[in-house]
Amino acid sequence: MTTTEPTLEQRRVIYQARRGLKELDYYIDPYVKAHYLTADANEQAAFVRLLAYEDPDLLLFFLGQAKPDDEAVFALIEKMKRLKFANA
Repeated sequence: MTTTEPTLEQRRVIYQARRGLKELDYYIDPYVKAHYLTADANEQAAFVRLLAYEDPDLLLFFLGQAKPDDEAVFALIEKMKRLKFANA
């Protein structure tokens, strides 16, 4: 298995992904560790846009109490939830 060395931009995004809110880290950390670096450019861009949201908004998105306007971000959130529950 080859490991992909992150670019400087990817390192910045990975650092920014650390939210400090346990409920968000529950979904975001596993995605970053297992999928972010191998995701295609569109998914990585959606992840960057996801991180631009404030934590309270992200929490509502992950809990299904609100939906982001960005369909790619919404699809990524749904994927992250599926990945987390598939590994639970």
